Amino acid sequence: MLDLNELGKGLPAITPSFGEALAEAAGVCLESQGHAQFAVLVIRGHIHNRLQLSWPQVTEQIRRTWNDPEEATEYGATAVAVLIARQELGYLAIERSSKGNGIDYWLGEESDALSFERKARLEVSGIRRGSDADIARRAGERLDRISLYAESLPAFVVVVEFSMPIAEVQRK
Repeated sequence: MLDLNELGKGLPAITPSFGEALAEAAGVCLESQGHAQFAVLVIRGHIHNRLQLSWPQVTEQIRRTWNDPEEATEYGATAVAVLIARQELGYLAIERSSKGNGIDYWLGEESDALSFERKARLEVSGIRRGSDADIARRAGERLDRISLYAESLPAFVVVVEFSMPIAEVQRK
């Protein structure tokens, strides 16, 4: 189970209120593609799994809040990606990256959560409705972009596609 409601508890790099907002965005994206609670997310690439998804109840106010499809998709993908990083990869989002680093979040190992030591990088991308070719292209673009930065830490690219739903996880 990947429970997006868990983001309401916060993570080192995500406040509880921002976590709730991320979960709302993901819920809007999933429901806009016709999914109901407990839809199955296929995780593929570097890791393979199938997880049921749970998200906050989407109200009309939430739909109006996340009425910009591009923004909702970006933030909704972030919700899914940071939970995959925690649950499937053993990393916590410990710090949001500033622009210009080629990534979205710095990751730390869950066992080192209080030290906030950077152990890996996370780049996230979202697609509301796309094909397998779209997902592969986006993952490749993100991997290429990460390669431009001389950094020895491992990097993970997570591309979340909401219509199927699929999370493509690649490691650099």
